[in-house]
Amino acid sequence: MQENKPLLIVGLGNPGAEYAVTRHNVGFMAVDAIAGAGALWKHEKNALTTRVDVAGRVAILAKPQTFMNDSGRAVLALMTFYKIPLENLIVIHDDMDLPNGKLREKTGGGSAGHNGIKSIDAAVGREYRRIRVGIGHPRDFENPMDPADWVLGKFSPAQLGEIKTAIEEIKI
Repeated sequence: MQENKPLLIVGLGNPGAEYAVTRHNVGFMAVDAIAGAGALWKHEKNALTTRVDVAGRVAILAKPQTFMNDSGRAVLALMTFYKIPLENLIVIHDDMDLPNGKLREKTGGGSAGHNGIKSIDAAVGREYRRIRVGIGHPRDFENPMDPADWVLGKFSPAQLGEIKTAIEEIKI
């Protein structure tokens, strides 16, 4: 990580009130929590951004407004504009392969079928830090559903509580 450059912390999600508390918007929820209630967001480079201090470092928090499948376009534009090296990029996103509310972190690797990650990988490369927030898989429930419907579905109150707890545990 280049200490003299800011961090770019990107939360993945979809813009619009109808997606606000859906499973696919866990990344947006996480950067909102990191930013805090008084954050001032501005629209730039196809994203909503704000600046915060994270452990004494400048961090640019971003919520791409390009919809999930085109997240890479906004991430590339922000990285280029702010001259962010790939090792200073952190992406927070939902992961169906993890139980609801579980966190995992890795650098690099494949997309595991996540379209937002595929888009970012294609735009900037794969060697960035990923914080994966588990949302469970629809096959693990009594009434399985299509994964696309699952990620765009809303959390139950209990599931949302687990997600909020997980987000509080994220370490940047």
